Amino acid sequence: MRFSANLGFLWADRPLPDAIRAANTAGFDAVECHWPFDVPAPLTKAALEETGLSMLGLNTRRGDIARGENGLAALPGRQADARAAIDEAIAYATGISASAVHVMAGNSSGPRARAAFCENLIYACETAGDSIQVLIEPLNHYNAPGYFLSTTGQALDVIREIDKPNLKLMFDCYHVQIMEGDVTRRIESLLPFIGHIQIASVPDRGPPDHGELDFAYVLPRISELGWVAPVGAEYLPKDGAQSDVSWLARYR
Repeated sequence: MRFSANLGFLWADRPLPDAIRAANTAGFDAVECHWPFDVPAPLTKAALEETGLSMLGLNTRRGDIARGENGLAALPGRQADARAAIDEAIAYATGISASAVHVMAGNSSGPRARAAFCENLIYACETAGDSIQVLIEPLNHYNAPGYFLSTTGQALDVIREIDKPNLKLMFDCYHVQIMEGDVTRRIESLLPFIGHIQIASVPDRGPPDHGELDFAYVLPRISELGWVAPVGAEYLPKDGAQSDVSWLARYR
């Protein structure tokens, strides 16, 4: 099994190009990130080419963080801002040959929010074209209270309604375990709709080598189901120990 280092959490104290190099040294097969926009795309691309790693994905901007915004796509009346964020993320992804963009929904609810989300996702899918996947991700209501998507069922309803081949589910085992449980059966049933899988321990979001979710069982099951893409390691390092990747060799 192959793994991707999420540089939003791992080596987050370093400039993105240096974090890419650190992930390569640690033995990861790919990288992914959250919001790389402060780093010019050519610098990121150069680090990727130097290491031979691919960038699996990045997020659209959250919006006004000081006001508590956590995405824009499901905010009624914010279509222009949401689409500017989508354009920016797709352009950056294209510039570094990233394979996916996670369109962040934001904190909202109700029919108007859902309509805005669907309209903006259609725009994202059409703008991304064939080379970039558009991902949506349910977030748990402890880490992201008020977020528009909190369950895989909600996400699946949106994916089915929009019916675009490049719209997929980001299945984060950490969030799904907290909100729904039954992780391996959910992966099995949702596999045709999943574009990326992420892992972290539950409930502390630490390295995936402890906690209530047994990745020694989950990861082999994912492999048995035919998943061949790198699994994203999106976890908080223990005590800030950025080099704590002892789990990596064990789960390979």
